[in-house]
Amino acid sequence: MNKMAEKKTATDVTNEKPIELESAMKRLDEVVARLSGEGVELEEALALYEEGVRLVRECNARLESAKRKINMLRMNSDGEITEEAFDN
Repeated sequence: MNKMAEKKTATDVTNEKPIELESAMKRLDEVVARLSGEGVELEEALALYEEGVRLVRECNARLESAKRKINMLRMNSDGEITEEAFDN
């Protein structure tokens, strides 16, 4: 992929609707790999960094949302199963 295509990808993603968690994590890996590589111009690096920050926030928000939906089933001392909110 040439530099213009990479730069376009980095900036265009910010205008899209929210993406699935797995897609966001994959794209975040790509951003990190590109930033870790050589030959990244400052403008492109800044765009990639901003995209990475947005992706991290999106991933964290989705994980927190999923965490709030999870309930744990526990068996009490009487052998009854109770449902409790998941909290770490």
